[in-house]
Amino acid sequence: MVVTVIYWFFGTELGTAIRATGFNPQMARAQGINTNVMIVLGLVISNALVALSGAMIAQSNGFADVGMGVGTIVIGLASVIIGEVLIGKATFQIYLAAVVLGSVIYRLVIALVLELGMPPNDLKLFTVILVALALSLPLIRSEGQRLLRRPR
Repeated sequence: MVVTVIYWFFGTELGTAIRATGFNPQMARAQGINTNVMIVLGLVISNALVALSGAMIAQSNGFADVGMGVGTIVIGLASVIIGEVLIGKATFQIYLAAVVLGSVIYRLVIALVLELGMPPNDLKLFTVILVALALSLPLIRSEGQRLLRRPR
């Protein structure tokens, strides 16, 4: 539901202006877009989504704690990176689907690792290794293709 609303919003003129500011602020400014307003609006939208997520988690758990959000940025970053590495260059709609797919894959990998018996305290180390692997996959893939194309 939220992904559908986000997709719809970023297809509007205002959403396109925010995306243009994110991709190339100089070009957006040259097109007459007030990039300062678009940056603030983008921050407002992202913080509103974070607040909505936090409120839903607090409602689901029945309580809120100061330490509940620790590590959430790493999880979000890992989800985005995994999704983008798997999908590559694509349209905005596919990028949104890639983030959702990345979060599902991330959670499945974490559940699998816990099921295999890794201690929960070592999970942060595994998360770092997973993110580093996801970050290095495009380089490994391009180097592998370069080595395969090189004449011997």
